[in-house]
Amino acid sequence: MKKIINKKPWKYLILLLGLFLSSAGISLGIVSGIWGGTTAATLIPGLILIIGWLIWQAATNQWWQKRSTQTGTNAILATIAVIAILGLINFLGTRYTWRVDTTENKLFTLAPQTVELLRSLQTPVKVSVFSGNQNPIDRNLLENYRRQSPKFQFEYIDPLLRPQLAQEYNVSREGGDVFIEAKNNRKLVQTLTPEENISEVLLTNRLQQVISTSNPKVYFLQGHGEYTLENSSASFSTAVSVLKDRNFSAAPLNLTQSPNIPEDANVIVIAGAKRGLLPQEVQAIQTFLNQGGNLMVLLDVEGDPKLDPIFQQWGVTIDSRIAIDTVGSQFYGPAVTFINEYGEHPITKSFQNNISFYRLARPIDTTPVDGVTATPILTTKPYPQSWAESDTTSEKLEFNEGKDRKGPFHIGVALVKQIKDNKSTPTPTPESTATPTPEEKTPSKEARMVIIGDADFASNGLFEQQINGDVFLNSVSWLSQQEQPILSIRPREAKNRRLNLSAFQSLLLRLSALFILPLIGFITGALLWWQRR
Repeated sequence: MKKIINKKPWKYLILLLGLFLSSAGISLGIVSGIWGGTTAATLIPGLILIIGWLIWQAATNQWWQKRSTQTGTNAILATIAVIAILGLINFLGTRYTWRVDTTENKLFTLAPQTVELLRSLQTPVKVSVFSGNQNPIDRNLLENYRRQSPKFQFEYIDPLLRPQLAQEYNVSREGGDVFIEAKNNRKLVQTLTPEENISEVLLTNRLQQVISTSNPKVYFLQGHGEYTLENSSASFSTAVSVLKDRNFSAAPLNLTQSPNIPEDANVIVIAGAKRGLLPQEVQAIQTFLNQGGNLMVLLDVEGDPKLDPIFQQWGVTIDSRIAIDTVGSQFYGPAVTFINEYGEHPITKSFQNNISFYRLARPIDTTPVDGVTATPILTTKPYPQSWAESDTTSEKLEFNEGKDRKGPFHIGVALVKQIKDNKSTPTPTPESTATPTPEEKTPSKEARMVIIGDADFASNGLFEQQINGDVFLNSVSWLSQQEQPILSIRPREAKNRRLNLSAFQSLLLRLSALFILPLIGFITGALLWWQRR
């Protein structure tokens, strides 16, 4: 080889020049990120020189026919193929991510509500975390958010290194504050502590708030023994507080003082009325519904709200019997109904097998009515696990044929009624007597209603139990008829799988790992060796 190079060194200089130009062109394109004319002017001549040199060598020295050349070429092609495959896998891995969450409670998987909201983002959103330490769990959560939408970005800011920005956000020197902002709307998500991580529930709700342009108003009817809004054991103050945290406004409503429903009302809630409404109040609510309003009725076993005129128009009948659940009797008594199967409805579609429970719930029946669509959202188990009891005074509750009602039956129903907007209907004229086209037909809107056969499931003390609060919040959110309703998200918590071992058990475990298991392996190997010998 040395003799050949000494005799004709110029032909190898052609190969070296080709390799140099090709390497320079590739490096220039990778570093600059621009594969333009300059890169092509360097890369293409280099490739031409290399290819020309290979063809020339094959023609003069019969290089391709040598066994060593064929073996080397196969090795080079195999190496190039492996590199290309690895590069393609790396490219696809960065462009299309696929992750598997193997935790029992899906701790590292975003809730469907969060994913849906992120994918519908129309405006850029930024999260600012004022902390000098980047918690891996928090960063993983924020990365999960960013994977769903390129419009979601986040930044960690050390308040000690950027004091002016920290002062602008009114952040202390210790930091820990998490802010989210979109356009000119900025909100504090939470203040982190060493023991607390960023909450998906709070972050998603604040995200909805900063991008939302609406502030739905919910009125709670008062004056008939309903649950109050003040902070007490028998009130809805917790529910009201959570509603306000989700960008709703809540206020009491007394129709005896003001006979008309306020114009800014999106939802009216009648929570556990023990006395009947006056006919004028029923008429006001009926007018509100006929104009496209929304109503939630939570029944109380001790009272009758006297809403039959409204229920009849919507095809609803309330059963006077009480739901009995043999599973509930093991925990809170037979009059507590446990629900873990839900209807395919926006209110309950994300609940899966989570549990909610209702005390002294009443069955709700629906009959077909033109223009009204009824969808069950809470359904009891079949008989004999559940039935509707007519005699609640007896100490021994048992099913009586002819008096009681076998399950399953519904204790929660969501209804939609199509309403024509008469105000927008033009006055007919002689020139407009022709049959209207589909585009000219009277526009319509819808009124919504949710009826649940129990009220105290959302009261203080029970609101936080299982997913009781989620049933209430999702119902109000669906009733508000927002384009992007704020649906409740269950917080995910890791289950405690810790084993509490005694001193003897701990010693036995150590001995097993250090001596017993290795000894078993040694004995097994020795027996196999002896058998083969």
